[in-house]
Amino acid sequence: MRKMAANMMLSITITILLCFLTAVNARIPGVYTGGPWQTAHATFYGGSDASGTMGGACGYGNLYSQGYGVNNAALSTVLFNNGLSCGACFELKCDNDGKWCLPGNPSVPCRKQGGIRFTINGFRYFNLLLVTNVAGAGDIQKVLIKGTNTQWIAMSRNWGQNWQTNSPLVGQALSIRVKASDHRSVTNVNVAPSNWQFGQTFEGKNFRV
Repeated sequence: MRKMAANMMLSITITILLCFLTAVNARIPGVYTGGPWQTAHATFYGGSDASGTMGGACGYGNLYSQGYGVNNAALSTVLFNNGLSCGACFELKCDNDGKWCLPGNPSVPCRKQGGIRFTINGFRYFNLLLVTNVAGAGDIQKVLIKGTNTQWIAMSRNWGQNWQTNSPLVGQALSIRVKASDHRSVTNVNVAPSNWQFGQTFEGKNFRV
């Protein structure tokens, strides 16, 4: 990674896992593989306590409690992809000064402790679902939700990894299906019981890595 220039372009902070490679041809079995290597810049915000990194444009809030930590960087608008890249893992390697990277560490997929977490916010006719702790590709591209009295409902992305629907779901057990950028899907049936409350977080099964 080239040393940051003082006049580097304004970046949008999103959380990514910094994965370091020692070989250009490294591959991750079973995980979406991107395109060729390109020269790029990334920068870290937050100082020694990472306070400036908390929050950001993905909606994760406290990165420690959400399981992401502070091994993250700010990316350009193109890589941010209007928030659809939130949670994705990127492979990085040094192309100049090796002291900026940790040597000998192979790249890894997004490995998470526990399952995907679904935090339900909003009110009776506005449901806002935050999806976090996603393993594998890490970034969610599509979310569907189903109450015990409804069919599958496609949610629209509000911002970051917050997904919304105006369908009334209060009092129903909820099933949630998510699709990642590697085209794999995970369905969690009745992940939230019928007596769920706004502000609660529920954990379901995760992608296999």
